[in-house]
Amino acid sequence: MTQRLDYNAASPAGVKALAGVYTYIARSGLPKSLVELAYLRVSQLNGCAYCIDMHSRDLLRGGMNVEKLVLVPAWREGGALFSDGERAALAWAETVTRLAETGIPDAAYAAAAAVFDAQQLTDLTIAIGLMNAYNRMAIGFRAPPAALLASQNARTIG
Repeated sequence: MTQRLDYNAASPAGVKALAGVYTYIARSGLPKSLVELAYLRVSQLNGCAYCIDMHSRDLLRGGMNVEKLVLVPAWREGGALFSDGERAALAWAETVTRLAETGIPDAAYAAAAAVFDAQQLTDLTIAIGLMNAYNRMAIGFRAPPAALLASQNARTIG
């Protein structure tokens, strides 16, 4: 994969604005692991290798075990590995990300609202929207995932 352009260099003020939202979410009171799980699932749905790589690494560094991480795409079959809050966040992330397909049905909203209060659900939705924006930047401009860069560097050095 060849990066099309460095969006950080091309629009530092725009990227800084997105980073401000990222910082808001980090300070929102939502559990970091829950937010990272939502970021990962959104990125999986969008096929964003850069973000899948980053958020998988973040979850592993945060203490998530590999067995749970690999089941994120099939979280519904993951049973007790995922808490009620995680399952609600993953379901909400899926329906919001697939907005054009789902229309975000009333039942999906009711299920999420049964687990999260108004501010939590709003902040979670902001996080989901933010990750969808980041995915579009990374995919559109072909940001290479860290795993690919490490592999290329290893071949160059070796």
